[in-house]
Amino acid sequence: MSKQYNYTTKLDIMFKHFELIDIQKMVGEVKDKWFNQTLTEVNGSVVRVGIVEGEYHWHKHQNNDEFFFVLEGKLLVDLENKTIELNPGQGVTVTRNVMHRTRATQKTVMLMVENKEIIPTGD
Repeated sequence: MSKQYNYTTKLDIMFKHFELIDIQKMVGEVKDKWFNQTLTEVNGSVVRVGIVEGEYHWHKHQNNDEFFFVLEGKLLVDLENKTIELNPGQGVTVTRNVMHRTRATQKTVMLMVENKEIIPTGD
């Protein structure tokens, strides 16, 4: 039985190659506190947008790295021994099999790049 979380996560690919992706339009339309949408696929990986406020649960991805890049707001990436603060224009890669969680004390917009097979809530 899988655990249920109060996140909106859409794994379908929203945009095909050559389609215009308008993040600002999406930000204006999303009302969820924690929203992830897969935008496009690039060479076996996916680019997702996260429009978030609050905190995600602690988790890890045994076989997949994850890249976070902040467009607006501030994202805190908690690791077991430190917290990395990301402001607009900053990013970080979390290595596979490392326990982590993300938090946003204000509405934050970020891009994520990860393997398309990843389970966003962790293994």
